Parts: sequence; structure tokens; C-alpha cells
Amino acid sequence: MDFITIIIVFMFLVFFHELGHFIAAKKMGVYVERFSIGFSMFGLFKPMIIKKYKETEYHLYPTLFLGGYVQMKGQDDSDPSKRSMDSDSYNAKHPAKRIIILLAGPFANILLAWILFLIIGISGAQALSSSIGDIQKNSPAYLAKLQTNDKIISINGEKINTWRELGEKISTSNGTLIFTIKRNNKIIQKNIVPKILDSQTIFREATKKRMIGISPNGEIIKLNLSLFESFQYANDKTIQTVSLITQSIQKLIVGVIPSSEVGSVVSIGKVISQASDVGILAVLSIMALISINLGVLNLLPIPALDGGHLVFNLYELITKRAPSPQIFTMLTIIGWVLLFSLMGLGLYNDFNRLIND
Repeated sequence: MDFITIIIVFMFLVFFHELGHFIAAKKMGVYVERFSIGFSMFGLFKPMIIKKYKETEYHLYPTLFLGGYVQMKGQDDSDPSKRSMDSDSYNAKHPAKRIIILLAGPFANILLAWILFLIIGISGAQALSSSIGDIQKNSPAYLAKLQTNDKIISINGEKINTWRELGEKISTSNGTLIFTIKRNNKIIQKNIVPKILDSQTIFREATKKRMIGISPNGEIIKLNLSLFESFQYANDKTIQTVSLITQSIQKLIVGVIPSSEVGSVVSIGKVISQASDVGILAVLSIMALISINLGVLNLLPIPALDGGHLVFNLYELITKRAPSPQIFTMLTIIGWVLLFSLMGLGLYNDFNRLIND
């Protein structure tokens, strides 16, 4: 069942990405020759399914884990000499229209994630409660005699529901804070002045921020969100996830995150499998995360990705001339080598993790 879930998730995410390109291409008047989930890998694999509807062939390859593509008339990365200047060709369209087609895939991934987060919000999103677990010795919380399992319900009269809200309120505060706490069904108040304490970012970088020296006790609560609140939840989660993934890529490039953290489809499949054991909402949450990951990664300026094609089209839009076919081909080959190298690194890291676990 886990394997079937993994297959369905991968197919759906790749399909939605390529659907974005497909719809945009059709809207721009481009003839779409093929809609493929998976690749032939230079002729090594044959499609498991081939269907033709109107002018477009639909292919499904066993390599669906590697992504997919929409083959448009006049567009062939492997052979730029096949460029066509017919009116319904990709190449004949203004660079601005081509840029819209290229952006449509990543946009579809982010839109899908937003929809999934909205479904989660409506169905009952979960979060860490504001209940206290460990208390750091000699911290402001310790000196104020807070206790394990105290639940912080408001700060300065503002309601607190989740641990995220609690952390954000404390870190952005000034001066003394009035904590309203529920302890053994009794409501008490404590005046606490947060201190600048040592902490770590999610990327394990040393930092300092206003804290009171507490950690969560791990209690999970269900958020009873209204429809409007669910929309806000979807907006917030989408923006937070895009920001997190963008920062992760930046940290990986500059070396803050070691290359040993890079994973492959094996890691993704493992996470999906673990989520499926928890429940459907966990699977939807992981799908949203992977979908945004797919969208953001495709915007990297690597020639074999959408981001690389965006660079070529921006160059043509600015200079009013297309890149030379020789340079285009060379850079595309370099892009594919880079992508396969990253996939190989991910598989190598996953293999090492399997051995060491």
C-alpha cells in the first residue's frame, strides 16, 4: 500500500507541473506534440502507456520518479536545429509568451500546494500546542516558577493557540510580558521579561533571540479553523514553505547545509511512506511540501530546467536575439550532467544512510 501511495503521489505532482505548462502552451497557441510523465532516458525505456487525444500524445514511462515534460512544436533541447518558425510553434512566439509557458509549471506546483494546505486547514490542521515541556534552569521561565505542562493561553491579552504563535510573540516582543497560564484547571498570571539567549536556526546556525527558556511538551492539537481562517492558513503555510525551501537551497550552495544532506527519490519515498502510516492529512502535507520543492527547484537557472530556459528567453527578450544553437546545446548538456550528478549524490547519500541505520 505504501508503494502504491508513493507512485500516486509522484505521478500526481509531475502531472500537475506538466499540466501547468500544457495549459499555458495551449492558451498561447502552441501545438503540443507530447505530454509525458517520465522519460525514455535516451531510448533505454519504452512507454508503458501511449494514448493520443486530438493532436497530443500522452506517454507514461516507468521513470516517472524523474519527472516529465511537455514536448512543444519547435522545441527540442537535444537538437536545436529542429526549431520551427510556424505560427503554432514554441519558437515563433514572443519571448514574453514563452516565459509565461515556462513559469506555468512551477506556478502550478505552488498553486497545488496552496490547495492542499487549504484542504488541510478545512479538514482540521494540527499543530504543537502552547503547553510547556522542559524549562531551562535559571531562565526567565524558571525564575518565574513556570511548570511543566503549564499551558500558555495568552500574552498581554492576545490569545495564544500554538507553539509557533508563542515563539513569534516572545521573539518580537519588548519589555515585560504578561503571561496568562492554565495550570491544573486554574488560571494564573506571570510577569516575565524575556532575555536574549543562545539559540539555533532550523539550519543549525548559531543565533540569539528573545526567549524565556522553555520547550514544547509535544502535545498536538487540532485547529478548528473557519473557512476564512483556512484560506489564511493556506496562504501562510505556502509562503513559509516557499521561503524555507528557498533558504535551504541558498544554505546548501554556500555550504551551511552539508552536501551529505542532499537526498534522492528514495528519501522522498520514505517520507511519503511514513506519512501514509500517520493518515491522509499527513500525506497531503508532505505532498504540498514536495510540490513546492519541485516548483522552486525548477526555477534554478540550470539549462535543463525551466529556470535555464527562462534565462535564455530573458536574454532574447533583452538583446532581441536568440542564443546561438551551439551555446544552447553546450549549456543544456552541462545542465543535464549537473542534474544527473545531483541525483547521483542524492542516491549515494541515501545508500549510506540505509547502511548506517
